[in-house]
Amino acid sequence: MNLRKSSLFLLAAAAVMIAVGVWRGEAATVLSKGINLCLECVGIG
Repeated sequence: MNLRKSSLFLLAAAAVMIAVGVWRGEAATVLSKGINLCLECVGIG
């Protein structure tokens, strides 16, 4: 049971951190950096 509690705690902590990142607008930054990186690897950008 102890493993289950720690797993649920880590899952809840990850969900909170993801929500805070989205609320701060960091998801758009990560997406734009990922797009730029992908375009540079392909050679388009």
